[in-house]
Amino acid sequence: MKKDIFTLLGGFLTSVFLFLGTIGVSFDWFNQTSIDAFVFMAAAAVSLVLNLYAVWKNTHVRDRLKASASKKQNSLNK
Repeated sequence: MKKDIFTLLGGFLTSVFLFLGTIGVSFDWFNQTSIDAFVFMAAAAVSLVLNLYAVWKNTHVRDRLKASASKKQNSLNK
């Protein structure tokens, strides 16, 4: 699904590029190569954020759950 979203993003930017070219507006920095690079960078950024979140969740949330479970176990043993 993530790949499909970035494919759609690339298609949208390409259509904007073609539209601007049709009406005579051009930018030196806005070309097919820059669009491909932006889509690649956006995919990498989203992957980085998702992986950072997964690492944070696995370390901090797991530790909190372990602490909570041990407190609960200690209270049941008393």
